[in-house]
Amino acid sequence: MASNTSTSDYAGDISAAEAWTILKSDPKAQLVDVRTTAEWNFVGVPDLTSVGRQAHLVEWQMFPSMRPNPAFVPEAARVAGEAKDAPVLFLCRSGARSRSAAIAMTAAGYTRAYNIAAGFEGDLDGDAHRGKQTGWKASGLPWKQT
Repeated sequence: MASNTSTSDYAGDISAAEAWTILKSDPKAQLVDVRTTAEWNFVGVPDLTSVGRQAHLVEWQMFPSMRPNPAFVPEAARVAGEAKDAPVLFLCRSGARSRSAAIAMTAAGYTRAYNIAAGFEGDLDGDAHRGKQTGWKASGLPWKQT
């Protein structure tokens, strides 16, 4: 994976396109969207039906307080599965919360916890809008409104 920036804290950063390739090719790979309930409801979620799966929705920070979710690791572990060597791909708006989630899951023993670096909406463009130049949506990957 070309953009993989591996650290000892987690498996590394990958692009949305690389995440999609992993999801299509590895039946054990799981996508965990760590955004808030409000983001899932108002912005949308990845649509994995074409690969026979669903995105798992587990808040890293709880809306509206934005306090850390104290049950994140056990909730994410439940959806990630028992195979701690299977790829677990973490997604947030722009890659910050998902990086923290990948680090937490690596500390819990998951050896292939990846951060989708540009997230669902990606970086801000020149007009201060997201979703147009990087990330899941801008990469043309499947998504839906809930």
